[in-house]
Amino acid sequence: MRILVIGGGGREHALVWKLAQSKQAEKIYVAPGNPGIAPLAECVPLDTANNELVVKWVQDNKIDLVVVGPEVPLVAGLGDALRKAGTAVFGPSAAAAAIEGSKTFSKELMKKYNIPTAFFKVCTDLEEAKAFVRKQGAPIVIKADGLAAGKGVVVAMQEKEALDALDEIMGKHKFGAAGASVVIEEFMDGEEASLFAFTDGKTIVPMVAAQDHKRVNDDDKGPNTGGMGAYAPAPVLTEALKEKCMETIIRPTLAAMAKEGRPYSGCLYTGLMIKGDSAKVVEFNCRFGDPETQAVLPLLDGDLAEIMMACATGTLRPEMVKWSNKAAVCVVMASGGYPGTYKKGLPITGLQEADALQDVVVFHAGTKTVDGRIVTNGGRVLGVTAIGNNIPQAKEKAYAAVERIHFAEAHYRSDIAWRALKRLKNSH
Repeated sequence: MRILVIGGGGREHALVWKLAQSKQAEKIYVAPGNPGIAPLAECVPLDTANNELVVKWVQDNKIDLVVVGPEVPLVAGLGDALRKAGTAVFGPSAAAAAIEGSKTFSKELMKKYNIPTAFFKVCTDLEEAKAFVRKQGAPIVIKADGLAAGKGVVVAMQEKEALDALDEIMGKHKFGAAGASVVIEEFMDGEEASLFAFTDGKTIVPMVAAQDHKRVNDDDKGPNTGGMGAYAPAPVLTEALKEKCMETIIRPTLAAMAKEGRPYSGCLYTGLMIKGDSAKVVEFNCRFGDPETQAVLPLLDGDLAEIMMACATGTLRPEMVKWSNKAAVCVVMASGGYPGTYKKGLPITGLQEADALQDVVVFHAGTKTVDGRIVTNGGRVLGVTAIGNNIPQAKEKAYAAVERIHFAEAHYRSDIAWRALKRLKNSH
């Protein structure tokens, strides 16, 4: 099988790393890829925003399966263009990717089909939005309707924070057209978890649950980020609760999408808010999450290439997907200043020493090669992942690897997986 993976971040490195273990993968290309991916696959400088160009390249290179990592090409219809040309694609159509591409569509779908989520209101007028916030009070959540690279959500603990967010998004057009309308939601308290599932549109197979750490600093302090680390499995999502989520949320959502004429295939990412033994949807994404993928895929015992091709061709069978009973922890090493301004081009040392450790994989997220040296090239630079028999052991291995890697002003949290550790402590 000849495979092309679209994307160049930590998630794509994890996808390629797992695909490269498949007996079925004879050749893997990645566009654009990154220095960490380069030893595993051929990186190609393809303009992935140009659907026609990608289709032509795929045909010229006799690609059997295209795996689309990020949400932007999916929402822009890359999957549709490739399918029309006869190529198998892992990832939904543009119509189905609206589940992430439009928060309004997603919330209205959940309301229509009674899928548990937060109470909400959609506003297209700034003054109307402000009036609603004043009426509801804080805490309250403001979400830009469209794609905003994971930065379009503000959890406002004070009313002023919510009003300022509306000014930024709707008044100053911080996210362009993505913020022309906003979804204002009730604040849900509880514990968040991410549940990914493989689906071919009919069969749906859940993955191990993961938990991400959104805030930049320890103790969940500081601004939100794309994610500072993750671990799997997340004990907050017990097997019983996972099955309940499949019954009340995930299967009904897939059925609803099919009924709306938007059949969904690929990876469905459900962000959940869990309180006690109940769960509500925070959001859906139309692809694997980053950095949760870096903690989930190392625990997959099945053949990822086979699973993805089955999702693309409507032949998924639950027995293809097996999980190890181990645990994985991923610690993100970020540039100093992230998620604000940060420097690029700082040399990174110790990568080989960290990679040489047993049960450790260093996934590259924001790196590039300059004069034969690997340097920083993004806010989130590396995702250092370790596998252990349990979460405490995986955490210890991950931080032992982090200590071997150096670049100027490197920043990382020292408490990844704290919720799981607290849960384990309380259960003894």
